[in-house]
Amino acid sequence: MKKLILSTLAVAALQYASFAQSKKVQNLFDGKTTNGWHAYLKQDAGPWSVVDGALQLDPKAPDQADLVTDGEYENYELSLDWKIAEGGNSGIIFGVHEDPALGATYLSGIEMQVLDNVKASDNKKANHLAGSLYDMKAAPADAAKPAGQWNAAKIRKDNGHLTFWLNGKEVINVQMGSPEWTELLNNSKFKTWKDFAKYPKGHIALQSHGAVVAYKNIKLKQL
Repeated sequence: MKKLILSTLAVAALQYASFAQSKKVQNLFDGKTTNGWHAYLKQDAGPWSVVDGALQLDPKAPDQADLVTDGEYENYELSLDWKIAEGGNSGIIFGVHEDPALGATYLSGIEMQVLDNVKASDNKKANHLAGSLYDMKAAPADAAKPAGQWNAAKIRKDNGHLTFWLNGKEVINVQMGSPEWTELLNNSKFKTWKDFAKYPKGHIALQSHGAVVAYKNIKLKQL
């Protein structure tokens, strides 16, 4: 009986250790290589490389593509820093379903906007400004730092409850599937997109959108 109890305790300890390990913060980017990432629907990193310890897009490189995580995630907190060139546009897209039938990450994924709010051409709508739930819900216009400066972003996705922070300020809080979400969706360009926001588990993407953009300190904690 004593051996059985000790064996049961040992198994429980191993299970707890495994659970605790899964809850630890993961570095999704090692600061030196593109390991753990690939260009959407491709094998390598495409137009993305590591520059000064950050994942950076070369907008002049051939075969432009968003950069996506090798892994897929469902409930988590994602934190990262981003810096956009003057006039630039990009985004952090999550819940991405990688499928040749879907030619772009944004056809399935939800986006936290990355933008130079002052000089980017896509700055005419409030819900297109940096930190916004893109084309759905606006972040405060003053939440982002100017082009060329690092911004600290965090996205929490917990059973469809989305919370965004930008530079320490909560900018978005909404529950997917709620009446508010349905109204936001129906007033957006995504209302007829059959695959948009349909995948609870998916890749995380960094968007290629024609401007130099860099991302670093990319960390994820699974919930």
